[in-house]
Amino acid sequence: MTTHDPRIHLIVIFGGQSAEHDVSCTTAAHVLRAADPAKYRITPIGIARDGRWSLAAGAKAALAEGPDALPGRLDASGDVMEPTLAITPSDDGVTVVVPLLHGPLGEDGTVQGMLELADLPYVGTGVLGSAVAMDKAMAKVVTAQHGIPQARHLAFRATDITPGTPQHVADTLGLPVFVKPANMGSSVGVSKAKTVEAVRDAIELALAYDEWIVVEEAINGREIEVAVLGNLDPKASVPGEIVPGAEFYDYEDKYVDDGSQSLIPAPLTAEQTAEVQALAVRAFKAMRCEGLSRVDFFFEEDGRGFLLNEVNTMPGFTPISMYPKLWIASGMTYSALIDELVRLALERHTRRRRNTAH
Repeated sequence: MTTHDPRIHLIVIFGGQSAEHDVSCTTAAHVLRAADPAKYRITPIGIARDGRWSLAAGAKAALAEGPDALPGRLDASGDVMEPTLAITPSDDGVTVVVPLLHGPLGEDGTVQGMLELADLPYVGTGVLGSAVAMDKAMAKVVTAQHGIPQARHLAFRATDITPGTPQHVADTLGLPVFVKPANMGSSVGVSKAKTVEAVRDAIELALAYDEWIVVEEAINGREIEVAVLGNLDPKASVPGEIVPGAEFYDYEDKYVDDGSQSLIPAPLTAEQTAEVQALAVRAFKAMRCEGLSRVDFFFEEDGRGFLLNEVNTMPGFTPISMYPKLWIASGMTYSALIDELVRLALERHTRRRRNTAH
């Protein structure tokens, strides 16, 4: 006779086909290590760089030995399986999917759509919010409509770019500027361009990652980040400040060198703290986010004040990641944060099923 397992079955998906594959594998290792084995039984599912899904046998074996046996970075390879089989709900109890995927084909609504079709609760923002937040060009349209202040910018599709585009950028926004792929995160493909020639090179680099690019004015301001948690009534953490170790907060600074310095809480007045928290919640709601997001701002102290940079619907959970550190500073433990994200996933799924019932 089979004994009923009262624990929630967590299907943790990690890896993926985007340039942020390694970040996802590291994030997943720390989430698996922190999840309470008394509350959850975990099935780790890896997505290789070529898109193949597999049961991450190495991670599963390490979990069986205990969280301390997990490596610092999970391997997304293994015996290939169909995605529909990978996310099959448990016959015994409740299943929740944790898609720890960063960037395109994971954080952009694609996997979220598959989970909706499978009728499974999952952690994080739904299809629309994920897609809008991932596309920086469209996100700027949405947040502008909601009156949220942001940097001056231009957006281009690859087919719209001409030999005169770099000069047009310089004439419109001034120099320097930041050039970014529209659909990418973790500062992948981002360049700071100080000359027209550098703008041309930066556009070429950004187009290697996406057919849409965004060019933004360079802002001389502090980098402030706020973690938001919730569904219908989201809450904002204490804000944190990033002091980059490089010229700007790039991929190496975030995940490799750890040269940046984080100040938590950010040295802001009570009024400034309340203002940026309120703006973060406004941006979260405007983008139709749910579950979690990290909302990033620039702060021009003697100018325009707080300017929205971007909303990240699946921020990293590595040891040097801001999202968990901000909530820990706000009085929450790492494990409690995972518990709350699972609870929010179940709450959202139940509510959505009421709205779609016939």
